[in-house]
Amino acid sequence: MRFKTSIRNIHTFSKLTASLSSLGKVAWVRLDSDTIRFTVIPETGTQVWASIAIDSIFEDYTIQSAAPNNTINLELPLLPLNRALKSAINASSASIRLTKKDGIPVLSLTIVQSMMSSGNSANGFLGAGGPDPFGDNAFREESLDAGMNRDRETIVTQDIPIRVLTADSVEGIHEPRTRDPDAHILLPSLIQLKAISDRFTRLAMATTGGGGRSSNAPKLELAANMHGRLKLSIATDALNISSVWTGLTNPELDPGQVEGGEDGLEEHPSTKLRAAGPDAWSTVRIDGRDWGRVLSVGRLGSDKVIACKSARFHSGIWREADITGFADEHALILYVYLTNYDDGADDSVLTVRLCFLPSIISASN
Repeated sequence: MRFKTSIRNIHTFSKLTASLSSLGKVAWVRLDSDTIRFTVIPETGTQVWASIAIDSIFEDYTIQSAAPNNTINLELPLLPLNRALKSAINASSASIRLTKKDGIPVLSLTIVQSMMSSGNSANGFLGAGGPDPFGDNAFREESLDAGMNRDRETIVTQDIPIRVLTADSVEGIHEPRTRDPDAHILLPSLIQLKAISDRFTRLAMATTGGGGRSSNAPKLELAANMHGRLKLSIATDALNISSVWTGLTNPELDPGQVEGGEDGLEEHPSTKLRAAGPDAWSTVRIDGRDWGRVLSVGRLGSDKVIACKSARFHSGIWREADITGFADEHALILYVYLTNYDDGADDSVLTVRLCFLPSIISASN
C-alpha cells in the first residue's frame, strides 16, 4: 500500500489535530480516494467523526491499496501528530507519507524551511583606528555572491509511529444513529460559550464539593428552541444560574432531503417544536467538563457550528436520510464547518461531527 500527500493548509490541519487531541489520545484514521476521516471514540465522553475533503487541506494526494476505493485504516496517536504539525506552521512546504522504519509503520512528516543567510558585508573594511581603507589592501578579490543574501533550505523529517488496521478490525465501527431532531440551531461564538460554560461548571463544582466524574456530578443543561434562542443553565442545591442567547438562526430543512418530502416535513419533530412557540424547548443535560473540552474546537476559528439532535447537514442542505433512533439514549450532535479560506472556495469545507453519548434529551413545553 502507498500513501503520500503534500499539506496545503497546515494551520487548519494543526488546529484540527489540537482540538481532537483534547478529546482523545488516539484516532482511527480512514484514508481513501475521496476523503479522509478522523474518528475519536473514548471509553466515556464525546465521540468525534471528522470528515475532510482532500483538496481542503491536501494536494498531490496519492493513495493505493488492495482494498475497495484504495482504503487504508490507521490507528494514529494525536499528540505526536499535532506536535509535528506545529513545527511545520512556518514551513515553506510539508508532506506526509506512509512508510516503515526498522520494520515499524510510521507516518513520516517532511518539512522544508527556507532560511535566509548573508555574506559578510564588512569584507575587510575597518573603522577609525584600523588600517587605511584606501591602502594597498583595500581591494580584494571576492566571489560574486559574497555580499548577497542567499536562501538556504533546511529539511526536517519527523516519524510518527502508527498501527495499520485490518478492514475486519474496523468493520463494526459506525457513526451512531439518533432520532429525528427536535431542534437545530446555529451556535453563538464557541469561545464565548466555552467561557460561560466553564464558569458555570466551576461554580457548581465549588458548591457541591464534587471531584471525580460520577453520575451524581452536576450537569450543564443546554436547551434550544426553533425561534432562535439558546439557553445554558446549571442548578444545584446552592445555586441556579442561566444565560440566554437570542436572535440565533434555525436552519431550514430541505423537503427534498426529508423522508416523505413536504408531508414528511410537516410531521417532522422540529416543525412541531416550532409550531409550539418560543416557550417550547429541546433540552440536553451534559457533563460540563466534557462539554468544555468539546468547545475547544472554537480554536479552529469556525463561524458555523450547528447544534442538533440528529440531522445531517451537507453543502448547505439538512439531510434526514439514513437516520434511525435509539430506544432510550439520545445524543447532542454538533457540526463544525470550516471554509477553505486558502482558495476562497465556499463549497470546500471540513466537517467535524461531535456526538455526546449517552445524553439525556427531552423536549419540554
